[in-house]
Formats: sequence, structure tokens, C-alpha cells
Amino acid sequence: METMAERFERLMPHVQVYGPDDAHPRPAILIFHGCGGIAANMAMYAQVAADIRVRVYVVDSYGPRGWSRKFGANFVCKGFKLRGFERSGDVLAMLWGLSRRYEVDPKRIMLAGWSHGAWAIMDLMTQELARPGEARLADPAPQWLDGVRGLFLAYPYINFMARSVTRPWHHKPPVFTVLTLKDHLASYKQSLRLVKGLRAQGVSVETMTLDSTHAFDEEGIDKTKIMRYDEAGLQSTLDAFGAFTKQVLL
Repeated sequence: METMAERFERLMPHVQVYGPDDAHPRPAILIFHGCGGIAANMAMYAQVAADIRVRVYVVDSYGPRGWSRKFGANFVCKGFKLRGFERSGDVLAMLWGLSRRYEVDPKRIMLAGWSHGAWAIMDLMTQELARPGEARLADPAPQWLDGVRGLFLAYPYINFMARSVTRPWHHKPPVFTVLTLKDHLASYKQSLRLVKGLRAQGVSVETMTLDSTHAFDEEGIDKTKIMRYDEAGLQSTLDAFGAFTKQVLL
């Protein structure tokens, strides 16, 4: 089982970095892709934050494992590999590593996840991180979440195997979540039920609902029969991402 340092060292060479080319400690966003891997829309969100002088780190969870996007679609999207609990270690390890770097303000960090990436972030919130083995890491520790000022979750996976459905959150930063009325992975009613449950736990959750499908912001997703690209929805989500970034980090 890897330590946080070992996982960070494995992930960091595959991270795409955006933002000011300087040495000043700045607020940072860690972006975690969906089960289909890093698509072109990730760069759009990253640029929104970079334009307001925030550092952005788009974390590839597949490259370090030797997996292609096709492999992810066939095995991760179907739940055979790298479930949210397992991938939550990527989130914690990246927090550990980036919080220690001179160019990142460790007290102003935001986590952002799309679909499977949101699942991993949410599963991390359900763990105390006080025992070896949590988040599938040898040395998890909760203090690395102290600087997280918000979670941006786009069409989060909240169905079978998602821990937030049955377990409370131990860590409760403010949340902005984008929900869709035509999400085939979880009904809108399921999503609202989870939001209500989180609010009852004391989590501040703001929602934006779009009349769209899962992965609506990924151009080319129309190749499937159940997901459709929504350009207007993408723009609305880009705007919401920028506004939430300013709210929690600036």
C-alpha cells in the first residue's frame, strides 16, 4: 500500500498545470476527471480559473496506472476498477503534495470533480482518515483537508457503491453541485435526496439544475444514445465554476 508521498510522486508527472508563471503562493484548484478520462472540457474550466490568477492542477488518474481512456470507459465506468473509495487516495495525496509546495497557498484550495471524479472527492469526505488503509493509503491524515475551502461537483456519481449514500461526511467544506434532469446514472430525485441529507448534516450545498444529460459539457459525447452535448449548459457551468472559485478562494 502506497504512502501519500509515493502516490503523489506517481501522479504528479501526469498532472496538467495552469495559472500564473510565478513563484507567489496562490490559491489552487485540483480537478479530477470523469471515468472517461481527461477530455477537452477540463482545459476550459482550468482556463477560467487561470484567468483570475488561480493555479489549477488537472489530475490524470489513468496515466500513472498505465491505463488509456478506452480502458477507463470499459473498466472504470462499469465499476470493475478504481471505485470512488480507491480513487479518493489520489485526491488526498495530491492535497498532501501540493499543500507543501511554495507556489500554493495551503489555506486556499478547492477540489473539483466531474462524475467519477466527484464520486472520489465525496467518498473522501466520508472517511475520518485516522487509520492506515483509509483512502487506500498507508498514512492518511485529516489535516490535509483543513485548507479545502470548497467542492465543485459536476453531475456527481451518487448511485450504487457511492459512500455518501449511506455514510455521513466527516469533512464538510461548502459545496456547489451541478445536477441534470436527464442523468441516466442517478435520477434527479436521488440527487435531491442526497443534497437534502448533506444539508441535514450541516454541509452547505448550493445547486444548479440543468435540463441536460450526464456529461453534457463534453463535446462529442453525442456518439452515445443517452448523453448529449449542451453548449449552453457548458457555458452556464463555466460561469458557475468561475463564480464559485471567486467566492471560496479570492
